This record gives sequence, C-alpha cells and structure tokens, in this order.
Amino acid sequence: MAKQPTAAEALQTVEASPAAVAVHDRSAWLDLMARGGVVNDPVGSRPHQGREAIGRFYDTFIAPNTIVFDVDHDVVCGSTVFRDLTIVTTMSTGVTLNVPTHLRYDLVEEEGALKVALLAAHWELPTMIVQLARAGVPGLAAALKLTPQMLSNQGVGGVVGFMKGLRRVGAAGKRTAAGFAAAGRRGDTAAVRAVLTSDARLECPAGTAVSVDEFVEQARGLDWTKFVAAGRSVTATVHTGDRAGVALLEFVGHRIERARLYLPQA
Repeated sequence: MAKQPTAAEALQTVEASPAAVAVHDRSAWLDLMARGGVVNDPVGSRPHQGREAIGRFYDTFIAPNTIVFDVDHDVVCGSTVFRDLTIVTTMSTGVTLNVPTHLRYDLVEEEGALKVALLAAHWELPTMIVQLARAGVPGLAAALKLTPQMLSNQGVGGVVGFMKGLRRVGAAGKRTAAGFAAAGRRGDTAAVRAVLTSDARLECPAGTAVSVDEFVEQARGLDWTKFVAAGRSVTATVHTGDRAGVALLEFVGHRIERARLYLPQA
C-alpha cells in the first residue's frame, strides 16, 4: 500500500499545476494527471477522463487564455488538497473574469510520483456568464469565440456536457447549507438533522465518519463563508480561530446526504 504523502509533498504537486498553466506548458500540466485521471471543471458539467479528453479540455479552456490563481489558503487532509481561491482568467478578447472557486485535488501515487487522480473545480457557471454579459462587446466576443472552440475540440457533446454545469442546487442549496452551518455553529443538533437525508454520512475531518452529535460538537463555533453551489454540491470556506478549511456538502434533492469538513491539523 502506498504511503500517504506529507503535506509538503501534496502541496508541491498541487503547486505544479498553476505553474504549468502560467507558462502554457501543456505537456507538463497533462503529466501531472494520473492514468485515468478526471477533470471536472466546473463540478456539475460532464467530466473529462483520460489524457486525450483532458488534453482537449486544456486546448479549449486553458491554452487560449491567461489564468492566474489568486490563492487565499490551502488545506491538506490525507491525500486531498482543497484550495480556496479566486481564478482570474483573461480571455483572448481582453475580458477578465474573477470567479470565486474551491479546487479539490485528490492525489495518488503512481510509479513513485504523486499524480492528480481528480481535479474538481467548484465554481458557479452562471457567475461567469453574468460577468461576460456585463463586459459588453469584449464579453460577447469572448462567448462567440468560445463556442466554436468547444465544438472544434470537443464536438457537440462537449458543448452540451459543459452547459450541464448550469444545473445546480443553486440559491436554495446555499440557503440549506447556510442553515446547516448556523445550526452546527450554535450546537443545534435537531436543526442539523432536519436537513440531512436519513442515511447521511458526516465526516470530520474528511474521511473520518462521525455521528450527528459528534459532528455538531466539532462544528460548534465554526464560521462559514463563501458558499459556492456547483452541481449537486455546495462548498464553503470554514474558519476556526486563525485556521481555515473547506466544507463539502453533497445533496440529494433538497437534503444533504454527505458532509465533509476538510480542516487543517491543529
């Protein structure tokens, strides 16, 4: 069994991704991915799996643009790194988008090197579309240019798969997440149970299953901010004292079926 990476090793692997993006090194970026690795960007859209599909993703969304990762903080939890950041993308027409994001990197060891098995980007596609619309002519030009790029690189199925990112738990999910967070903060176990499915799994820290009572005890006093609804999930930045982490809530219908807290070690 492969040993769990240290926090420093995990962060070094994650940092290599934006470094390759910054210099448009396609091969270096693709080489970070595990065999059969998956990119889901944004979460809710159709995932891209395997080097060929991920390469087409790169050609569509990374190669034509200048992308800056404005990182607020990282949290390492086992073999997962959650990055809390704003992605600043300047498109070829000059329009710049600022998208609040939580990036999840699940890492595995392959032939003695850490690789990215899953890159899941939690951001809200409607936010990007609104920013493009508000940018006027440059935004319209960017949108008109992106569509044929997707058609050329990924076909009609790629366009349809990308637009699936519009289907989200949305504002209702974020309200439920905010209520769940507030109930946990004040130690209201009944209110926490009220928004969970009957078989909900709670993890604190992520990977360690706990009861509702144990979860509430550990969540008591946490501050939750920056709620992001992507697909059937809501992520949020969580603060405890001077430490910051990320919460990942997954929904079935209007209820939470899994809640994971990625918290830094004390």
